[in-house]
Amino acid sequence: MAAAGALQPKRHDDRKTADLEKVTDYVEDSEIKDKDIAKRISLIASRRAKEAEERQRREKELAKVPINKEDVELIMNELEMNRSQAERRLREHNGDLIATLITLTN
Repeated sequence: MAAAGALQPKRHDDRKTADLEKVTDYVEDSEIKDKDIAKRISLIASRRAKEAEERQRREKELAKVPINKEDVELIMNELEMNRSQAERRLREHNGDLIATLITLTN
């Protein structure tokens, strides 16, 4: 009988050990996921910052392109665009009215 009593606490201890293992495995997995998430968020933030810098650089380049006021007025009147859109399209085509009109009408 003593042998049977000794086995039962051991099984009970095994269950506790198994349960504890499950909990620690879950916590370890959660910690790994948290670290992975933090890395990915950091990666996304750096990509967005890089894209924002690229947009600013592009806007500065476009702002340097000289455009003719009459060309802007023509695009605004004929294609019913606002001034900022017309100026942007002209600058994107290096101030070339013909190329801008071809692009906008196709």
